[in-house]
Amino acid sequence: FAMKVAVVLCLLAAASVFAHSEYRPHFLRLIKEAERVRKPLVHFGSEDQYFKNVFRVSNGGTNAEAYWSFDNKRLTFQAQLAPYNVTHPCDLIYNVDVTGRNNHIVSPAAGRDTCSYFTPNGTHIIYSSTLGGGAWCPAPPDQDFGYVWPLNKDMDIYTHNLQTNQHRPLLPNFPPGYTAESTISPNGKRILFTSDFEGDLELYTMDLDGANLERMTYTPGYDGGAYFSYDNSMIVWRANRPRGEDLTRYLQLLSLGMVEPTNMQIYIMQLQGPNAKVPIRVTNNSGVSFAPFFLPNNKAIIFSSNLHDPMGGDFQLYVVNIDGSGLRQVTTKGSFNSFPMLSFDGRRIAWCSNRDAAPGDYSTIDIYVADWVGDGFDETSVRRGRL
Repeated sequence: FAMKVAVVLCLLAAASVFAHSEYRPHFLRLIKEAERVRKPLVHFGSEDQYFKNVFRVSNGGTNAEAYWSFDNKRLTFQAQLAPYNVTHPCDLIYNVDVTGRNNHIVSPAAGRDTCSYFTPNGTHIIYSSTLGGGAWCPAPPDQDFGYVWPLNKDMDIYTHNLQTNQHRPLLPNFPPGYTAESTISPNGKRILFTSDFEGDLELYTMDLDGANLERMTYTPGYDGGAYFSYDNSMIVWRANRPRGEDLTRYLQLLSLGMVEPTNMQIYIMQLQGPNAKVPIRVTNNSGVSFAPFFLPNNKAIIFSSNLHDPMGGDFQLYVVNIDGSGLRQVTTKGSFNSFPMLSFDGRRIAWCSNRDAAPGDYSTIDIYVADWVGDGFDETSVRRGRL
């Protein structure tokens, strides 16, 4: 019993560090003590099997969700950096050259921003923000509800012109609700995003101008963080599927504009053929698995998880085949590695990590890039899926 209490207190302490940001490893406190740890079959190796020429792009601060431009030369990301974080402790959107130069703020220093993504021509980004609800930094949720994640009802998708520095809502007539986590298909035709405007956190796709909206998921639970495959034929995302009392609590929190992102697993879905729009569960691990992204051959997925230590806060990158086989650990350095994205040409990877921070420091999370030398590179597949 004393050991269980110590674990809970440790996770609560960690949760207090992450309470003000969407992207920090905010899942730690949520792992249930009663959950039995199922040890998955993991093939271990060296990071050198996957990465070459690792380079730190950012230099301190809290940076995350760094995503490639279609020409593979820039990254767009969210961060809390000086001087803005002193008076505005919310995530804002930045762009940086992949060399680390020209790091600059893009979004207005107002509201809470998240989930930025370049458009195919590189002249705009899309991102989500609470800017429409006011310029202030929204207060974090009441921790009396446990460790929960805010679902701001004024979180909308914006498009930002990088040349004129003008922004506007992408969906000005969209119903109120949390609408975020948007990404764009490699062929540049569709946006994939999460919204609760119909009463649950579901996945949707639409054209780049917001037309031809299509709902993709229908099962109660948090569906989010979705990406297209390189050939545009599949999507991958993380989801939880609460049942019984957990479902009741999930719906109660959802009605209050909060969610407990616990017990996340990785899912895929075919977009064409006889099994189109049928969710297929890929992982079945204890702990939390999130931030999935397809490898270029469309046959495997890289994601972040604490499956090796479900009661702890150590998140590493893993690769798994889309049929759930061949699980292997990619990263070993640092205690937080997440948000992996391979470049559109499939040759490099960007991710976020605290590997150069002091042990236990989750407030310093930097952006890294490296040559991807792991499995899954397929130049033919990459070319076929592009614009």
